[in-house]
Amino acid sequence: MSRFQFVADHRHAFEVKRLCQVMEVHRSSFYAWHAAAPARAERAAADEQLAERIRVVHQDDRAYGAPRVTAELNDGAPPGERVNHKRVARVMAAHGIAGIRLRRRVRTTIPEPSDAKAPDLLNRDFTAEQPNTKYVGDI
Repeated sequence: MSRFQFVADHRHAFEVKRLCQVMEVHRSSFYAWHAAAPARAERAAADEQLAERIRVVHQDDRAYGAPRVTAELNDGAPPGERVNHKRVARVMAAHGIAGIRLRRRVRTTIPEPSDAKAPDLLNRDFTAEQPNTKYVGDI
């Protein structure tokens, strides 16, 4: 929940001026956020429609990422329906749509099997009854 949403939820109980002081936001910022609510709802609805279009394209070929999906959506589309690749990437990330990564992971470090650890001859008991009976060191 944002601070603005908190102010909007509690504005019936307290005055906006006091809530904005407590939440450390400017009153003008709250009213600008409140005035932009219909635009945010419209943008969210447009993103949902775009997500459905992306799912249709993505079901045809699961290896498609944001650049290919954007190219597929813009292929033959009128200028008013074209979409930006950054918006497609944002919507795909928000809805958990991702292309398949076909490359194998490169293994750069391979441990040597002959490099075994030295055995613990003291069994983690470092106390000695007499001096010069147990010698330990740390590298």
